[in-house]
Amino acid sequence: MTNTAKQKVIIVGGGIGGLAAALSLSRQGVEILLLEQADQIGEIGAGIQLGPNAFAALDALGVGEASRNRAVFTDHVTMMDAVDAAQVVRIETDEKFRQRFGNPYAVIHRADIHLSILEAVQDNPLIQFKTSTHVEDVKVTSTGVEITDSKGEVYKADAVIGCDGVKSVIRAKTIGMKHRVTGHVVYRAVVDSENMPEELRINAPVLWAGPHCHLVHYPLRAGKQYNLVVTFHSREQEEWGVRDGSKEEVLSYFQGIHPTPRQMLDRPTSWRRWATADADPVESWGQGRTTVLGDAAHPMTQYMAQGACMALEDAVTLGEAYAKTGGDLDATFRLYESVRIPRTARVVWSAREMGRLYHAKGVERQVRNLLWKGKTQDQFYTQLEWLYGWRKDNCLEPR
Repeated sequence: MTNTAKQKVIIVGGGIGGLAAALSLSRQGVEILLLEQADQIGEIGAGIQLGPNAFAALDALGVGEASRNRAVFTDHVTMMDAVDAAQVVRIETDEKFRQRFGNPYAVIHRADIHLSILEAVQDNPLIQFKTSTHVEDVKVTSTGVEITDSKGEVYKADAVIGCDGVKSVIRAKTIGMKHRVTGHVVYRAVVDSENMPEELRINAPVLWAGPHCHLVHYPLRAGKQYNLVVTFHSREQEEWGVRDGSKEEVLSYFQGIHPTPRQMLDRPTSWRRWATADADPVESWGQGRTTVLGDAAHPMTQYMAQGACMALEDAVTLGEAYAKTGGDLDATFRLYESVRIPRTARVVWSAREMGRLYHAKGVERQVRNLLWKGKTQDQFYTQLEWLYGWRKDNCLEPR
């Protein structure tokens, strides 16, 4: 480090990305003040998917074992045609997959992955929490940053990292923030395994691709529950946000699909409804000793199942950039951005394209169903190398 005194960084947001960033920088000897607007540190939502790149990041943060103990390791990842129930593509995630990428593919409840990181953060003496704190302003000074909350309290530090989501205050106050409401709505629910159709109790993420809609299901918590996600193109003018949903709305969008996937729509007793958003990639995430991470930096649609994975990669890369620059925070943030902006941009754009493929209809659907026909597993793995081949030791290289 260039300085002998410990540096202090404020992290705004206590989600997966914020906790991971706190852990990553504290492992470099940085003191962290984590500001969270909720009354307590926690996570909402249902399941998420963890690719090998996510496990590489979790291992680098020292929480790989805890995460593995709460995850369900999958046998494959499969896409089905929701119209005729034909298999479109199946990628095996067996031992050969693990050998190729060095890590497994798994699914986990969002609260469980959050808890796995939170436990390590709570045990770290360099990290302090302050909940019920709504950040309203950030000011870059000659010596660092000043953060002001809604109660008028001011916090000073050497730098700030915004991990405060799609509507990031830190990004809005530094470089501006323009998210794009996609018009795609996501319904999420968790179903007990005994309420899941027996034929669909599959140890894998299975995606049923339909015209302007799709369904995904996979097991959680040792198979005791199943995560169910349905997505459709809304008829309404949507605004980004979360609220309760209704079965009637879901059913109205899933006409003309096969009875096998459609039967799942009757199983949840309650739904949560997300109007989704992403953002066009930009060339800078901050100025001076400010930057952003996770959804605050690169909100993306769920079609690549990489939102949390990218936030974990961000956090590890931030720590490695800090080590590489000898603790120069300005240089750390710019190095971090130089490798993370193009990589996450590729994922943002890839997710948009995958959403188009999932929701294809007519001739486009026929073309989609031929795209992967005859491909070998090795060919699939080669196509995924850019994404799943990320590791701590190559995170500062362009990928």
